[in-house]
Amino acid sequence: MVQYRRNRVAGGSYFFTVALNDRGARWLVDEVGYLRSAIRAVKRERPFRLDAMVILPDHLHAVWTLPPDDEDYAARWQMIKARFSRALRANGARLWRNDEGEYDLWQRRYWEHTIRNEADLRNHVDYLHYNPVKHGWVSRVDQWPYSTFHRYISAGIYPRSWSGESVAHDGKGYGE
Repeated sequence: MVQYRRNRVAGGSYFFTVALNDRGARWLVDEVGYLRSAIRAVKRERPFRLDAMVILPDHLHAVWTLPPDDEDYAARWQMIKARFSRALRANGARLWRNDEGEYDLWQRRYWEHTIRNEADLRNHVDYLHYNPVKHGWVSRVDQWPYSTFHRYISAGIYPRSWSGESVAHDGKGYGE
């Protein structure tokens, strides 16, 4: 089995791309309430700061900051994925099990990047907020409802008219 090396920094900030196995599925937006509930529950049990996030139909991007003495983002993702999958099953979704007995909803791995500095953070937050436009779901960033972009507008970080054109959003180096 391949051994994946993950960079772990206690108290670090990380950018993630987490995807469903079926990249044509819409589970994440169709059942966004279950996903939000799973994230809230895990944050209560294993605190972290959700700095930015965008939820698309078949994948999501997030930036988290962990507590100063904690580097275990992997357990948090495992818990979020499991809670979301169980919620779907409990509400009638037909999910299949893979050869290992796991629900075959999520891609097994995810992409993680340790944020290095403020410029790196800004680039990744811009990228994730622009992602619904990149994928053709909307023509303007503020049209996508499943994004922390709206929180950033309220905080005065972005103007409502921000679209990210000045940022190169070709996907290189961002985990897709």
